[in-house]
Amino acid sequence: MFSEAEINLMRQALKNRREYCVKQFKQRAAEYDAQLKQSQSQLKQVSATSGDSERHNLHCNIQNLRAQKGNAELIAQKAIPIAYDNKQAKLELLEKWPDQYQRIRAELADGSYRKRRWGDVQDIGFREIEPGQEKDIKSGQKAVEQMKKLGMMPREVENQAIVDYVTDLAEKVAAHSDLHIPLHVTVLNSKEVNAFALPGGYLFIERGLLDAADDESEVAGVIAHEIAHDVARHAHKLMKKATIAEIFYTGAEVAAMILTGGAAGIGTYYALQYGFSGLGLMLDLKLLGVSREYELEADTLGIQYAWNAGYDPSGFVRFFDKMATREGYVVGIGWFHDHPPFYDRMVNAEREIMFLPKKPQLAVQSSAFEQMKKELAGVKQKADQEQKDKPSLLMPEKGCPAPQAAEYKPGMQIDSICAAPDGQPAPAPPSKQKTKSGIRPEGQSFVQYTR
Repeated sequence: MFSEAEINLMRQALKNRREYCVKQFKQRAAEYDAQLKQSQSQLKQVSATSGDSERHNLHCNIQNLRAQKGNAELIAQKAIPIAYDNKQAKLELLEKWPDQYQRIRAELADGSYRKRRWGDVQDIGFREIEPGQEKDIKSGQKAVEQMKKLGMMPREVENQAIVDYVTDLAEKVAAHSDLHIPLHVTVLNSKEVNAFALPGGYLFIERGLLDAADDESEVAGVIAHEIAHDVARHAHKLMKKATIAEIFYTGAEVAAMILTGGAAGIGTYYALQYGFSGLGLMLDLKLLGVSREYELEADTLGIQYAWNAGYDPSGFVRFFDKMATREGYVVGIGWFHDHPPFYDRMVNAEREIMFLPKKPQLAVQSSAFEQMKKELAGVKQKADQEQKDKPSLLMPEKGCPAPQAAEYKPGMQIDSICAAPDGQPAPAPPSKQKTKSGIRPEGQSFVQYTR
């Protein structure tokens, strides 16, 4: 256990590091912008008299500076805040979990947990979480049409074995949920580690998420969470005062910026090129039914649906925890944009898992998942090659050295690119953490040490 003073010290250290890192990358973006303007001015001066070689070098330099600036802006505006939101949530968990655990134990002992909201898990499929699911189908159809019209929808995966696997898994989870409308499953050929559900049963799973998952229960948990958003009609509730056109204003604006090469579009373009964020950052959270309250609801229902379908319900929590640790932060920008991290989610998820009736032999892995991963490797290799050879509106100059903007690559931790203000490592929780049963080994997930 840590004292209140130690927790406060770590909290202040995280705050200082966050502010320092954001400032550092804003400064880098400003420096790249100044160099970019200088190079563009130089190009204007020599354009009429320079030879092809000099002009080519200037074009390459401008392209590279645009990429560097976009990368720095993406890190300052998205990656660093997301990274430190995760760290803050885990620190809060470290501080408050012991008391929460005792409360959960007390509820289990006196049976009061059975009276919790949606505690009637034996009636899944026969209960009504929110009436009117069928009314969302039309708005979901319009949303899909609008996304395609704006060019926001990545290509679909064409490998039928992968599509069949994801569809079968999603339909299995849906059949053990409270979804009472048809489910439409699409697998998108995108590096982004994400999944989302549009109103009316339109579920989208991105290739990057399948690649990041280590077992079938993780994928089932994510699918169950997204289905829960549609079951509870979260998007409908948030969109009551907005039209589909208004919801997509941000997406259309971003798409226009990318096509015209606007400054804001460069960072998004960089994200799309390297799979750091992509579609997740373009979608309005109201359309996805995302809010603090609704994420808690989708977590609870999703855990119930995965459990009811015969899967280890901790799969979603393990995937979430992995995205916040081992997988790094940039690769998870899109994920955490529409799956925001906060302490309540961690505790709420673990509480629901502990309250569920015990089932023998809950599934974690399957041979079908392992075969899907083999198929996925070929799809990923082909997609990477196609992306490499694909003509670019923002990188039109051919024969240039590779962009030098990838100072922050997928899988890297935020600490590796932003040193502490004083040059020393920032205070952090010890590598061994006290728990109800003793010591939590470093690297062990929240689920592993609380169950």
